[in-house]
Amino acid sequence: MSSSARPGRKSPNASGSIRHTTCRDRTPSRADFSITVETSNKQLAFVEHIVRALKPGGRAAVVLPDNVLFEDNTGKRLRQWAMELTNLHTILRLPTGIFYAQGVKTNVIFLTRGKTDQGNTEGVWVYDLRAKMPAFGKTRPLRKQDFAAFEVAYGDAPDGRAARKDEGPEGRFRYFTRSYITARNDNLDIAWLRDDSAASENNLSDPEDIASAILGHLRAALAEVEAVEDELSGEGAVPTEIEA
Repeated sequence: MSSSARPGRKSPNASGSIRHTTCRDRTPSRADFSITVETSNKQLAFVEHIVRALKPGGRAAVVLPDNVLFEDNTGKRLRQWAMELTNLHTILRLPTGIFYAQGVKTNVIFLTRGKTDQGNTEGVWVYDLRAKMPAFGKTRPLRKQDFAAFEVAYGDAPDGRAARKDEGPEGRFRYFTRSYITARNDNLDIAWLRDDSAASENNLSDPEDIASAILGHLRAALAEVEAVEDELSGEGAVPTEIEA
C-alpha cells in the first residue's frame, strides 16, 4: 500500500470541516494559524491556539515544557507574538516531573490578552519552584502547601498587577524587563538559582518513580531532537511575519 493510501485520521479545521490526514502529516491544519503553521510541534501550536482563543482581558495559565520557552525559529516567533498580544506577566518554574513525567521540566505561564495587539508585555516575573526543592514522587508528593510562598508572591490580583517584590539573586521571585528578554534573544527559560533537580532524582527510592524519571529524560531528549529537526527543515523557509 502506498503512503497516500494508508489509513489516516480525521481532524477538524477552523471552519469545523473535516480534513483527512495520514500518519506522515503532523503539521497543524488550522486555517487561522500563522505562527506555527509550518511546525509539527504540537506544544507550540497549542500556545497559538490559546492566545487566539482569548478575548481582550481574557486570562490563561498554561503548563508547558521548557523547550517552548527557549526553542529558536518558530518558538522564538511564537514568544515574540504572544508577548505582543498578551501580557505574559508570570512564569512559574515547576519542580521536575510534576505534570509530564520524572525528568521532564515544565512551567506554568500566566498571561492576559491585551486590548490592543502590540506591546502588552512590559516585563516578566519568574518564580523558581524548581531549584533547591526535594525530589517529588510517590514517597514525597507535591502538596498544596508547597505553593504557599508562590501564592503570596503572586498577589491577590489574578492578572498579576498586584504589588510585587523582586527577591534578588538569592530569592525565588524576580522581575525581568522586556528589553532584558529581547537581549536574551527572547529566551524565557530564565534561571538564576542552581538547578539541583538532577541531584534530587538520586534520592528517588520508589521503582516506579525511578522508571518514570528515566522515561521522562528519554522523552525530553526526543522533544529536543524533534525541535532540531523542525529548525533544520525551516532553514530554507521564508520567516512568518508576526501578526495577529
